[in-house]
Amino acid sequence: MKTICFGEIMLRLKAPGAERFLQSAAFEATFGGGEANVAVTLAQFGADAALVTVLPKNDIAEACIAELRRFNVDTRRIVRAGQRIGIYYLESGANQRASKVIYDRAGSSMATAKPGDIDWAAALEGAGWFHITGITPAISATAAALALEAVQAARARGLKISCDFNYRGNLWKYGKSAPEVMNELVSYVDVGIANEEDCQKALGLQLE
Repeated sequence: MKTICFGEIMLRLKAPGAERFLQSAAFEATFGGGEANVAVTLAQFGADAALVTVLPKNDIAEACIAELRRFNVDTRRIVRAGQRIGIYYLESGANQRASKVIYDRAGSSMATAKPGDIDWAAALEGAGWFHITGITPAISATAAALALEAVQAARARGLKISCDFNYRGNLWKYGKSAPEVMNELVSYVDVGIANEEDCQKALGLQLE
């Protein structure tokens, strides 16, 4: 069974070891994203997995696609559009100091993608499972609308749908709260992946 994972993959720039940002003059450059991580993990277990995302037409995006292919992820359904790949900077924690992430993804190809930009009939062809996270609808209003279009298309084609709620408070900045968006999206979901905080903040549930 083929699994389609849908979401943004970004360039990750990490401070070496446990160093603080710019403590040294170098960053370690790799690629990462919640949905891409699932696709890579499935492929490493021998499963048939594809990533659907939107990437610009430049050499950084080509390097990203090559890295996915190295892990046997199907990249043929990736859409090439927009101006830039999203970036995030990572400072690993040490002892009592927590890790820190700074996002630079405004205006990225995925953030500016909108309903109609992806041919879902082609993207979902031959698939039996569709996976998404709560990160995509948090990126921008247009990405949220595209995420809803995606789960609706997957439901119409009879795919099983999973969603990692993955609440990220520092991403919901475009005027809608997570519950306003996520409650409609998860109504199409068969398998939800979440902890207590995700349920409270992503769906607005109040627990005793």
